[in-house]
Amino acid sequence: MDTIAAVLREKGSKVYTVAPGATVLEAARAMDAHNVGSLLVVDGDKPVGIFSERDLMRRVVVAGKDPAKVKVREVMSRDVWVVEPDTRVKEAMAIMTERRCRHLPVVEKGKVVGLISIGDLVRWISKDQEFQIRMLENYITGAYPA
Repeated sequence: MDTIAAVLREKGSKVYTVAPGATVLEAARAMDAHNVGSLLVVDGDKPVGIFSERDLMRRVVVAGKDPAKVKVREVMSRDVWVVEPDTRVKEAMAIMTERRCRHLPVVEKGKVVGLISIGDLVRWISKDQEFQIRMLENYITGAYPA
């Protein structure tokens, strides 16, 4: 089934977070350590934003701010769109495209259960297309079990 729950089952549901009061340098080091392009900004258990590589580049580096002094709350993206596990992959991709965001927290019953990126969805769709192509090739060449 092409739902976000299926994507999370394959990729994992680990969500890396940062507090709004952390410095941008601390957040950048955490992103590097975990090899991720964003961190969910949480105040306690409540998501309050996302801090991404794009935020780092546009709002810190290009703006000439000192990452050791700037707090994540000052430069994070505040408008966070979320999806639920039963959201279809194509619907999540449409949200990302329309809202021009690259990351979506996955929320179930008010609790964050995962975080997906546009790359996760592209990989999922690409894998599905490869499977369909293989099945069609097998059918055309007679290798398809009938």
